Amino acid sequence: MSTQKEKTIINLKKAQSLISKIIEMSESNEYCIDIMQQNLAAIGLLKSANQMLMEGHLNSCFKKVMGTNNEKRKKEMIEEILRVNKLSNK
Repeated sequence: MSTQKEKTIINLKKAQSLISKIIEMSESNEYCIDIMQQNLAAIGLLKSANQMLMEGHLNSCFKKVMGTNNEKRKKEMIEEILRVNKLSNK
């Protein structure tokens, strides 16, 4: 497994753990600001993981397809990336 993939998985697992903590904090009626801070930390981890996933995709799948003559697949892949990028900016 690549170092990049390992880092991505670590971020996803940390976010998963934080989300469990956030749920417990909410169920225990802890202070709202404390819950929000933990929530923002989880969002940060997920955004970071998403960025790493995109970098991995561009350096592997995307690069491979761009090196072919399959214009239809190239166009599809560019549209996929734009669609995912648009979703990540919402």
